Amino acid sequence: MNPLQRALIEKAGHDNGFENVLPSGGLEVDLGSARHPAKVTVTVSEDGFWGAIRSGSATLAQELARAFPVAGVPAQGFALATEAALARWLRRAAALSQALPNQAVVAFEAQLGQALAAMPAAAAQTTEVQRMVRHRVGQQAYRQAMLDYWGGACAVTGLALPQALRASHAKPWAECASDAERLDVFNGFLLSANLDVLFDSFLVSFSEAGELMVSKSIPPGDRQKLGITESMSLRWISAQHGPYLDFHRQRFCSIDMAP
Repeated sequence: MNPLQRALIEKAGHDNGFENVLPSGGLEVDLGSARHPAKVTVTVSEDGFWGAIRSGSATLAQELARAFPVAGVPAQGFALATEAALARWLRRAAALSQALPNQAVVAFEAQLGQALAAMPAAAAQTTEVQRMVRHRVGQQAYRQAMLDYWGGACAVTGLALPQALRASHAKPWAECASDAERLDVFNGFLLSANLDVLFDSFLVSFSEAGELMVSKSIPPGDRQKLGITESMSLRWISAQHGPYLDFHRQRFCSIDMAP
C-alpha cells in the first residue's frame, strides 16, 4: 500500500462514519469512531479494496452481506471493487453500528440525560415529566435507529421519502418489558404511513418468510385504494425479528378471527 492509497482509505473513512485512524500495520488501515463501537480493517487488493470487521455487533457482518459481496473461504471480509463501493460499505457499516442492539439504547440514555439536564430542576424531577420526556426521546431514538437499519427506505416498498415513513413497533411500546425491547430495531419495521397504520392496528402482519398478511376485514376495494396486495413482502428479514413478529402475528390472528 502506497501513501496515496493509504490517504484515500483514511479520507473515505473520515467521510463515511469512521473518523478515527487506529494503529495498524503497513499493509492495512484500521478505522474506528467515537460515535459507534465498530472497528474495521481496509486494505488494497488486486481488484480494488478489501474490508473486514474487526469488532462490533455480532450480526454486523451478516447484515452487510445483504448488500456487499463477501471474500474468502470461509468468508473473512468484503470485496469492494471501487472507491465508491468502499465509501458505501463504510457508510453502511457505520449506520448499522448505530442501529443494531444495543447501540440505540446507549444513544437514548445519553439523549435522555441531556434532555432532562436542560429542564428546570423541579420539572425534571416530576414523574410525569420524566415519563413524557422518556417517551419522546425514546421514539426519536427508535426512529433514527430504524432509518439507519433500513437505509432510509420502507421495509416493504423501498419508498425513500422520510416524511412518509414511520418507525412501527411489532410489540407495542407500552407492552415492552424494557427500553432494550422498545428500542430494538428488530422489534418492528420502517414502513410507509399507510402500512404503518395497518401494522399498528394489527390489520396486516408478516409471515416467518416476510410475506405480507392482510386481514380479511379489509375489503378488496379498500386494499386497492390503500395500494396493498398480498404479493408484497419485506425486503429482507432476520432471525432476530422472529420473537417480535410471533407476538404481532398472534395479535393479528386473534383480531382477524374475531366475529
